[in-house]
Amino acid sequence: MIREPTSGEVMLFRELIAKRLGLEFDDTKLGQLARVLALHGAGNCPRYLTMLETAPEPLEALHRLAADLTVTETYFYRNVEQIQAFTELAMPSCWQTHENGSPVRILCAGCASGEEPYTLAIAVREAVGLGAHSVDIRAVDANPAMLEKAARARYSAWSLRELGPEMRARWFVRDGDMSALRESVRRSVVFEQRNLALDDDELWGVGRYDIVFCRNVLMYFTPAQAQAAVARMAAALVPGGYLFLGHAETLRGLSHEFHLCHSHATFYYQRRQHTREERRSVAPNPLNARAMPQLPPLLDEPRRWGDVIARASERIHTLAAAVPPLGGDATAPTGLDLRQALKCLHEEQFEQTLTQINQLPPQYADDPDVLLLKAVSLSQSGALVLAQDACLRLLARDELSAGAHYVLALCEEESGSYAEALECYRSAAYLDPGFALARLHIGVLERRMGETAAARRDLAQALVLLQHEDPARLLLFGGGFPRSALIALCQAELAAFGEAA
Repeated sequence: MIREPTSGEVMLFRELIAKRLGLEFDDTKLGQLARVLALHGAGNCPRYLTMLETAPEPLEALHRLAADLTVTETYFYRNVEQIQAFTELAMPSCWQTHENGSPVRILCAGCASGEEPYTLAIAVREAVGLGAHSVDIRAVDANPAMLEKAARARYSAWSLRELGPEMRARWFVRDGDMSALRESVRRSVVFEQRNLALDDDELWGVGRYDIVFCRNVLMYFTPAQAQAAVARMAAALVPGGYLFLGHAETLRGLSHEFHLCHSHATFYYQRRQHTREERRSVAPNPLNARAMPQLPPLLDEPRRWGDVIARASERIHTLAAAVPPLGGDATAPTGLDLRQALKCLHEEQFEQTLTQINQLPPQYADDPDVLLLKAVSLSQSGALVLAQDACLRLLARDELSAGAHYVLALCEEESGSYAEALECYRSAAYLDPGFALARLHIGVLERRMGETAAARRDLAQALVLLQHEDPARLLLFGGGFPRSALIALCQAELAAFGEAA
């Protein structure tokens, strides 16, 4: 009978997984970790844990762990919108920079069983003006079993479910109840076993890649490991190169080395072309959206707003996803107290709010917190052009500020530019998936524009998010409405579909 690991052994196991693989598991996953530890510890957990802690790389036991702790299911042409952005925008853009005809260099980080890199190899063959000669694809993963499957390149009908009959016939041949990828495509991809949580000079050489796909990998990493991994990817990408993450992953709170791109109904990133001034100081943002502390539910009684305003003043920088300046001193100013300005905002005294902001010392003029509060105040007072200017100044410092995208959307909506507003709201919701107000506005606009199915889905999601929305963010972005009123609005919008909650 296998001995169950103790709680202390499970906690040490979690720490070692974070240290050696970069994988993060919260308290809800302790049961899963206990089962995996019991399986791999084979009745002697202390000895197994010591081996994990002290054995040098490469360590086969770590790679087997990675297989048991992560989801490896994938398929061809997954998130097809990103594949379209890759073939129609990223690839042609990078290909044009290779004047000597050398191939575009692509890295698939966390390639699992090979469907993703092989999809890219097929996609360039299908695209007009590209072809097999245009790419050099390197695919890496920590799981040797998945790499063996990728090398065999034999796939089930389930893995090919997004491919039509004609495409299957072009690139696969029947092999019993499986489909084997044609050799010409297989030769386009080189597979290697690598641990993405480690510094690896050979893998992450400066300027080594034009495009990096790292989809559904960062979601498993600890905040520190995710930040380190993104920094390595940024250094390994040429300026102007592209980074594709999973559809639920963002760089908010991890890096400001990238521009946010939105086309083909999907989001992705482009490496900044740094100016000399920008290179002087590019510090990572230590804040991470996943690590935001939980606040108690908001009560609508006025007596609670004093506490909320105090908390908002302390935490407004987190809501703005503020980052250090791209040039000059990377140290944020200290002693900034926005409580009185926030109190005026809550009381809809917008002129007084702006007066409070304008009376701040000059060194605070371009502080991200101040710019965001100024943009909110201006938008609420109807000074839309000035509000947009404040947002653009903030986005020049941090393109991944969900708050700035949200206020820009408010301005566009107020001006009647609904399509542009929807684009900005979607950017805010992508950058911060828990942003209830952004999701609510998306649903309202989609219903107005006749996108019924999407509106129903987004309003239902907004209703759930509103129950737990941060009180400080409601104060900042809620337009003076309490949580109960926003929930009632969302319920009324859903009732229009006959789906009142």
